Amino acid sequence: MTDNSYKLRKAATRVLNRKMLALAIIVLGGYGLYRHPPIETVGPQQVGIRTNEWTGSVSEVGEGPCLLIPGMQSLRRFPLQDQIYRPTRSAKADGPAPFQSSEGLSIGVELAIRYAVDTKKLPKVAKFLPADVGHDLVEPLVQGVIYKVFTRYTVREIFSTRRQEIQTVIEDELKPMLASDGIVLRNVMMGNVDLPPDYREGMNKVLATELETQQMQYTLQLKEKQVQESKLQAEADKARRDTAAEAAADEQVIAAKGQEEAMKHVLPFKRKQIEQRELEAQAQSAALIQNAKGAAEARRIEAAGEADSRRKLADADAYRVEALGKVDSEQLARDGALIDQHPLLIQKTLADKLSDKISVIIAPPPAAGGFIGQALIDGAHKAPTAGAASGNAP
Repeated sequence: MTDNSYKLRKAATRVLNRKMLALAIIVLGGYGLYRHPPIETVGPQQVGIRTNEWTGSVSEVGEGPCLLIPGMQSLRRFPLQDQIYRPTRSAKADGPAPFQSSEGLSIGVELAIRYAVDTKKLPKVAKFLPADVGHDLVEPLVQGVIYKVFTRYTVREIFSTRRQEIQTVIEDELKPMLASDGIVLRNVMMGNVDLPPDYREGMNKVLATELETQQMQYTLQLKEKQVQESKLQAEADKARRDTAAEAAADEQVIAAKGQEEAMKHVLPFKRKQIEQRELEAQAQSAALIQNAKGAAEARRIEAAGEADSRRKLADADAYRVEALGKVDSEQLARDGALIDQHPLLIQKTLADKLSDKISVIIAPPPAAGGFIGQALIDGAHKAPTAGAASGNAP
C-alpha cells in the first residue's frame, strides 16, 4: 500500500508539474503578445517596411493593419508626405550659427529644404536609414553643403544679384547626396537675408548711390534716344514733304496731260451731242405734228361714233316704247276679257289695294252680282230701324 500511494503521489506530481509548465508557457506567451503584439497599424500618409530579423529580407506594407511574428519580424514606418527642414540657427546674422560670405562677414539666411522619402528605393535602403531621418541624415548633409556654398559668394551677391543661382547650386549638390540614401529633394527655397546692421546701412547707401548712377545713365540714354528720335523724325518729315511736293507736281503734270488728252476726245463728242440734239428736235417736231393729226382724226371718229350711238339709242327707245305699248294694249285686252268673264276680280283687286288701309270684313256676295259693299250698307241702315222698333215696343 505504501508503494502504491507513493506511485500515485508521484504521478499526480508529474501531472501537476506539466500543467504548471503549460500554464507558465501560456502566461509567458500572453505577456509576450501583450508587450509585442503581432498586429501593428500603418497610418494614413505612411508606408511600412517589414523586416525579417533572421533572414534580413524586407517587404513594403501599405496603409492599414500589418501582421508580425514576434521576435522574428519588425516594422518601421516612414512618412509619405513632403518634409521641410529649416536651419533656424542660421537665419540671423547674430544667431548661434550664421553663414559666412566670401569676405568673412556673418549673414543670416532663411532657408527651407523640402524633401521626401523615395518609395522606390525605400525597401533597399530602409535598414540603413537612421531612426530620425530628418535629424540624423538630412540636417548634417544640408549643413555641410549650404555653409560651403555661401562661402563662394559675396554678401552683395547673396543679398541681391545671385539668389536664384545659389538656390540652384544648393539643389544640384544636395540631390545626388540625398538620393543615394533614398531621399528625394524637391526644392530649396531661399527667403530673407539678414545682414549685420553696419554693413546693411553701408550697403543701402552704396545701393542708393548705384541706383542714382544707373538712373542718371538711363536718363542720359533716354535723352540721347529722344534727340536721335527727334532728328530722325525731322528727317522723315522733310523726306515726307519732299515726296509730297514731288507727288503733287507729278499729279498736276499728269492732270494737265490728261485734260489735254481728254479734250481731244471731248470736242468730237460735243459735236456729236449737238448734232444729236438737232436730230432729236426735228424728230420731236415731226412727232408733235403727227400726234396732232392723229388727235384730230381721233376726235372726228369719236364724234361720228357718238352721233351714230345716239341715233341707235333713239331708235332703241322708240322701239322699246312701241313694244311696251303693244304689250300694255295686249294686257288690257286680256284683262278686259278676264273681267268680262269674272266680274268679281274688280272687287278682289280693290280689296287688295285697300288691304293696308281698311279692316277685312267678311260678307256674303250680293245675289245679283252687284257691289260687295252693298250688303254692308243695307245692314247698317236696317240696324237703327230695328233698334227703334225694339225701343218703341211696350
